[in-house]
Amino acid sequence: MDFLAGCIGGAAGVLVGHPFDTVKVRLQVQNVDKPLYRGTYHCFQSIIRQESMFGLYKGIGSPMMGLTFINAIVFGVQGNAMRYLGHDTPMNQFLAGAAAGTIQCVICCPMELAKTRMQMQGTGEKKSKRKLYKNSLDCLARIYKREGLSGVNRGMVTTLIRETPGFGVYFLAYDVLTRSIGCEPDDPYMIPKLLFAGGMSGIASWLSTYPVDVIKSRLQADGVGGVYQYTSIADCVRQSVRREGLRVFTRGLTSTLLRAFPVNAATFATVTLVLLYARGVEEGPKDCELGPPNTAHHTQLPQQTQASSL
Repeated sequence: MDFLAGCIGGAAGVLVGHPFDTVKVRLQVQNVDKPLYRGTYHCFQSIIRQESMFGLYKGIGSPMMGLTFINAIVFGVQGNAMRYLGHDTPMNQFLAGAAAGTIQCVICCPMELAKTRMQMQGTGEKKSKRKLYKNSLDCLARIYKREGLSGVNRGMVTTLIRETPGFGVYFLAYDVLTRSIGCEPDDPYMIPKLLFAGGMSGIASWLSTYPVDVIKSRLQADGVGGVYQYTSIADCVRQSVRREGLRVFTRGLTSTLLRAFPVNAATFATVTLVLLYARGVEEGPKDCELGPPNTAHHTQLPQQTQASSL
């Protein structure tokens, strides 16, 4: 049931947050010499005007398809890691989250590659005249045919660098927040507290690794149309800083933070409500942090994961 609730919650998060993710990617990878967008709001306006509302949902198929595997991996690894570590402490929450983040990169990296390529396809066109990819699966198939396994895993190193500490910070922040605010099962404000903790933890997670996400997006968008601009991570960082300065590492940050809270809140609310509806509130802890599964008299309310992308 944890698995099912996580999948449904993740789907809700993607539906809420994907338009913000599209804006984030467009801002991160646009040509600084000939920028199409002046900022977050202008990017939203331009996409809707030029490509319709559906333009904001380009590439949504990829994260939707990957949700089942990603949620299964994250919840499974995090739970097993906490059982192995034995003690429910903030540091162990960080380590368990980092382990979950590392392992789910196997699915997350190809998924985000397809998502990024689909989001960049037909920029500024209501109806793309020439589509490189029919859908997310076709995108990955074409990349594999042209570049092999390394092409499908383009950006894997930066994904690992982002996801490992990112998930660690997420679970750590969530644990600290839930310990601080507390929420008893009969607390009328339990759900708002959980939503607040999940949303703020998502923001903390993104802030901790956002510069890496910018580089990851640029590397994964590179090569569209067969033209490659970067030869490595270091080359991407060097070229980006030389042309745009250090502010390059905050491109798209506004839309990311605007997305982070509602996405994490929507996912966490759905996960919690599905579990409460399915099995009721078990006897358990007086706070809402996730402890080792076998803790005797503790209610385990699900910890939300960052929709990967958070």
